[in-house]
Amino acid sequence: SPGKSRKPLILQGARQVGKSWLLEEFGRTHFDQLALVNFLENDGMKAVFAGSLNPQRLLDAIAVETGVRPEAESTLIVFDEVQECPRVLTSLKLFQEQRPELAIVAAGSLLRIALHQGVSFPVGKVEHMNLYPLTFREFLAATGNETLVELLERRDFSLIDSFKERYTDALKRYYFVGGMPEAVQTFIDSGDYSTVRVVQKRLLYDYDHDFSKYASAELSERIRLVWNSAPSQLARENRKFVYTAVRPSARARSFEMAIQWLVDAGLLLSVHRVAKPGVPLSSYKDLNAFKLYLLDTGLLGAISNLDPSVLLAETQLFEEFKGALSEQYACQEITAALDGTPYYWSAESSSGEIDFLYEDAGRIVPIEVKAAENLRSKSLGAFCKKYGLRHAVRLSLSGYREQDWMTNIPLYAESTLFS
Repeated sequence: SPGKSRKPLILQGARQVGKSWLLEEFGRTHFDQLALVNFLENDGMKAVFAGSLNPQRLLDAIAVETGVRPEAESTLIVFDEVQECPRVLTSLKLFQEQRPELAIVAAGSLLRIALHQGVSFPVGKVEHMNLYPLTFREFLAATGNETLVELLERRDFSLIDSFKERYTDALKRYYFVGGMPEAVQTFIDSGDYSTVRVVQKRLLYDYDHDFSKYASAELSERIRLVWNSAPSQLARENRKFVYTAVRPSARARSFEMAIQWLVDAGLLLSVHRVAKPGVPLSSYKDLNAFKLYLLDTGLLGAISNLDPSVLLAETQLFEEFKGALSEQYACQEITAALDGTPYYWSAESSSGEIDFLYEDAGRIVPIEVKAAENLRSKSLGAFCKKYGLRHAVRLSLSGYREQDWMTNIPLYAESTLFS
C-alpha cells in the first residue's frame, strides 16, 4: 500500500523456497527501479548497519552500494539474506516512522533465529508474509497442467473425477519432486528424476551446512540428530515425536531448542496435539505432544532415499512410510493455505486419533488422511459423535463423495477445501 500507511514487509521462508527470485521479479515488473542489498558476505554494508540507523544515512549507503538512488513509489528497496545482519530488522522501525513513503522488503531464511539473539524487533511497524514450497496446484500450473488447475479452482468434481488418472499421476510426480523451486524447474527442464534427486540432495547438504554456520557446535549436533530422525519418526505407526528415538538417553529439555531452531528455520512443521476440538484450538494445545513433518514432500523422499521406481507402482507411493508421505503432503497443503500449521487429536487412553484439525469461520474441521483404499473411518465417526461435530473431511484416492456427516475429497483436490 502506497503513501503514509505503508509499512516495510518482512518476507520469511526456508532457504531456497524462492524469496530472492520472487522479490527481484516483483521489483522488475512493478517498479521502475530495484535497489537490492544482499548481506551475504557483504562486510561493507554490515559495517554500515552496525553504526547509526538514521534512514537518510542508510539511503545514501544504499545508493552507493547499488547505484540506485531510492525514490518514493518508483523504487523497491530489498534487503536480502538479513539473517547475516539482524540490525536491518531494527532499522525498519525508523524507516516506517521517518520514511513511510518508501517501499521496503526485508527477506531471510533464518529471521526468527536472528530474533532470538536479542535483536530489537519493530513490533507493529512491519507487515509479515511467509513463503512456502510450491503447493500441488502451483506445481500443476508450473508443469503445464493449467486445465487441471482450472477444474480445481471451479470445484468441478464431476470433471475432476473423470480425470482421476491424470491427477493421480501428477500427484505421484509431486510427491517425488516436491515444491522446492529448483527441483521443480529441474524436473520441467529434464524430466529426469535422478537429476531432481541430485538437486534435492544438494539442498539437504546446504541445510546441514547451515546447522554448523548459525548454531553452536553443541546445538548443531542436536539439530542434526533431530533433523535426521524426523523421517523415521514419521514412519512409525504413531507419528508422535519421541525424544528417545533421537538418542536412547535423550530428554526433552536437551532437544527442545534444537527442535525450535528447525521450526524457526522453516525446515520442520510442528503439529501439536489438542486435548479436545474446542475454539480456539490453540487454547487446548498440548505442549508435550506433537508431530514433526518436513517442509517439503520431495525432501522427505530425498532424505529417506525413496527410490524413483515407486512412481511406477499403482498406489505404493501413497502408502510409503505407512502413509506418512500422504500425511506430509496433506500437512503442507493445509499449512500453505492457512499460513500456519494445523493440530491433531488423540485419545488419552486408547488408539483413537484424528490426523489434522483446523478452524474455519469458528468451526472445527477434522481431517482423516487415507493413503490406502481402505476407507473405513471408525475413529473419525466416533470423534464427530463424541464432540458433536457436524462435518468432517476424509482425504483419499477415491472420488468426491458427500455424505451426511463427511465429505470424501480426493487427495489431489485437497486445495478445494480452502478455495
